[in-house]
Amino acid sequence: MEHFTIHLKSATQYETRERVVSFVGEDRSGQFGILANHARMMTCLKFGLAWFRYENNETEYLALPGAVVYFIDNQLHIATRHYVRHKAYQAIQRVLEDELHWEENNLLQTQESVHRLDEEMVKRLWELKRQDPYGI
Repeated sequence: MEHFTIHLKSATQYETRERVVSFVGEDRSGQFGILANHARMMTCLKFGLAWFRYENNETEYLALPGAVVYFIDNQLHIATRHYVRHKAYQAIQRVLEDELHWEENNLLQTQESVHRLDEEMVKRLWELKRQDPYGI
């Protein structure tokens, strides 16, 4: 069976996966697959899961916040902000849930911070208006 190489690239990681026979991802047009010797192509993956299969029939899953995929010369290049790769679907699912909770908490903290900033700005404007009631 023919195979190709995947290059996984993020801001903090780089690794290659050899002897891959198929890759499945999803872009705006829907799910698609890549096999060895595919024509040159480039697309943007959506947030979610992609997976690939080795020639020994093992499957690995990739959790991605989106990525650029480029296939050329039997090499699949995947560039993303970060990714998680694992052989167990359940492990990837847990990682995604953990990251989602972390991002939700981070968003709440940011919203609270912006709210406090708004309150302080209104308070300061009120004080400035009281000091100069005629706007001079």
